[in-house]
Amino acid sequence: MTSDRESQETNPLNNNNTNGNGSGNGNGSGGGSGSGNGSTQSKPKIQPKYSIHRDVLTHEVVIKETGYAARDKSIPSSLRSCWQSWNFFALFTGVIPILQWLPKYSPRRDLAGDVIAGFTVAIMNIPHGMAYGILAGVSAGNGLYMAVFPVLVYLLLGTSKHISIGTFAVASMMTLKVVQTYATVDSTGAPLHVPTNATTTAEPLLLVNATATSLTPPVDAITNLEVVTSLALAVGIVNLLMAFLRLGTLASLLSDPLVNGFTTAAACHVVTAQLKDVLGIEVERYRGAFKIVYTLIDVVKSVPQTNLVNFGFCVGVIIFMVISNECLKPYLSKRCRMPLPAELIAVIGGTLISKYFDLYPQFNVQLVGVIPRGLPEPVLPRLDLLPKVALDSIAIAVVTYSIIMSMGLTFARKHGYEVRANQELFAMGIGNIVGGCFSCIPMACSLSRSVIQDQTGGVSQIASLISASLVVVTLMWVGPFFSDLPRCVLAGVIIVALKPMFMQARELKKFSKQGKLEMFTWISTFLCVVLIDIDIGLLIGICISLLALYIKGLKPYSCLLGYMPEAPGIYMDLNQHRNAMQVPETRIYRYSGSLNFATSLFFRRSLYEAVGLDKMPLSSPSPSRVAGNKTSYSPVSQNGGKVKNGQLMEASDMFKILILDFSMLGHIDVAGCRTLSDLSKELKVRGARLLLASPVDRVYDTLVHSMALSEGPFEIFPTLHDCVEYANACRTA
Repeated sequence: MTSDRESQETNPLNNNNTNGNGSGNGNGSGGGSGSGNGSTQSKPKIQPKYSIHRDVLTHEVVIKETGYAARDKSIPSSLRSCWQSWNFFALFTGVIPILQWLPKYSPRRDLAGDVIAGFTVAIMNIPHGMAYGILAGVSAGNGLYMAVFPVLVYLLLGTSKHISIGTFAVASMMTLKVVQTYATVDSTGAPLHVPTNATTTAEPLLLVNATATSLTPPVDAITNLEVVTSLALAVGIVNLLMAFLRLGTLASLLSDPLVNGFTTAAACHVVTAQLKDVLGIEVERYRGAFKIVYTLIDVVKSVPQTNLVNFGFCVGVIIFMVISNECLKPYLSKRCRMPLPAELIAVIGGTLISKYFDLYPQFNVQLVGVIPRGLPEPVLPRLDLLPKVALDSIAIAVVTYSIIMSMGLTFARKHGYEVRANQELFAMGIGNIVGGCFSCIPMACSLSRSVIQDQTGGVSQIASLISASLVVVTLMWVGPFFSDLPRCVLAGVIIVALKPMFMQARELKKFSKQGKLEMFTWISTFLCVVLIDIDIGLLIGICISLLALYIKGLKPYSCLLGYMPEAPGIYMDLNQHRNAMQVPETRIYRYSGSLNFATSLFFRRSLYEAVGLDKMPLSSPSPSRVAGNKTSYSPVSQNGGKVKNGQLMEASDMFKILILDFSMLGHIDVAGCRTLSDLSKELKVRGARLLLASPVDRVYDTLVHSMALSEGPFEIFPTLHDCVEYANACRTA
């Protein structure tokens, strides 16, 4: 319908406004965001103006004039589209991304940075691999294998150019939990026994009997290494299934408070597991609820048996690492591109001191043990263990994938390239399967090594290739040298390396400002992981995170909008902007989020509360007319136009037209359309009309489809201002 009123939008917002409520944007902002806090803003140097003079358009007219065609969502159409876009070469290079970026690699420009980064990461990989291998319940050599086989697979199949694949504290800790659950003998064949002080609340598990190495293990014995390799195979299968099912977006379900709280709590488990090596004592291993509490109790009871030489050695390593990280590294980083290899210095120094001072025979300082020379032969993991480790493999697959994706996306945003989620799952799946055949634990990515690889100039996974080559050299010729390394040195390296994970606890303050649900998610996940167990705590945290997401979806943001007299065509939240004026005899209600079967009840309740629809009589009295055709505005009441329960609607609060601003509505289903149809009928009974403004195309398609099914009809307009002008024309006609 053509309005007899000319729409002249030539007055921008008054930038000298000092009311502190902020300024709006083109179509209004319901959140009250913007500038303000009472300070006066200066006008921009360039202040353009615009003027629009056209007829008021309905959405149907705009659709016809723009040649819009609704997207065909049928299955045959989707299959036909996939077949037409299929290309074998693109598919092949997509599955093997190295074929895409290697031809573009410039040795003259990039090789120097990759070599320096590769050397640096290799220096970190040696102590990290040994430490996290032992943390996972296997030998130090198995941790070093992680820096070779999964890295080479990711070089071929991965899409991130900067992450460092290998061991990680959280993945090793989760692997240790599985080893403690299912292993019956250790890697040397010594049987494990259940502690005598077993309790029902924390079922203890498998304490290594160091004096029973001469016993012959039973035929059906399960070693630590067999559990680890079967777990790696199971995690790889889960990764491949996730890639096949296109579940790359699954990591988005792990919110920042969830991941932050989980990794911080996992760091607590890691430190607790290192206390026995720090103090040089024997501590029983528990599994189940409150195992960390029972472990700490045993540690306190065993403090009198502390090996003082072992403890002093570990404290010395920690002090050296802290001084290096906090003082020496920042100082040397300004003068040298390669950071100080503090971890490697600690490992080599500890090995030399242990070797030449006979720490093990004289002071009973426990050592890492034999590290086999060379690389392992490929062996198929035990398939009969797959059903046992299946549930644990799902948790590990989700956690490791979320860590790899979060780090990959961080570097991708920084350097401007794409990380493909499903391809990352595929790379992880193949990497874990190959790693399982070569005595590796489930792969992950290290936060510290990835940052170092980026900071030292690494620009591609060629840096990982160089790092893996240096680790292979270490395994071939230097590995046996580290057999005299005290375990307390690795414990000190791990504890210091966990500092960034503990510093994540400072993020709780930020989450508390974001909302109560974010803070509750962090606290509940942290407590459940610490007090119950890693896998169960993670599951509870995911459920709480999804519940918080569901609650937010059930109660999306909504508000009443008002007109800005200084800027015609801009509509703001009446409760947030004091200068906003309510359009006479019209209510503009903005609703964001989705309108579906789950949110329709909240939509009706919030709408009724905002406009007081239930207080309108069935035969609405005619409000006072505004003289002439000129639009006038009235100040909003203190409660934003809302009618409180128990009050009767006054004549000044009556309205003839209700406008629903759907510019922020992302989805609507059949139930939502039925709710709108019922609302339209109820308004008609009360002498009012329903108009819809600014729906996106997918929402408009659903509305048109529902009208074909006898819902509606709905009067739809392409913009909110078109809708308001049409309402004013109807009011004054």
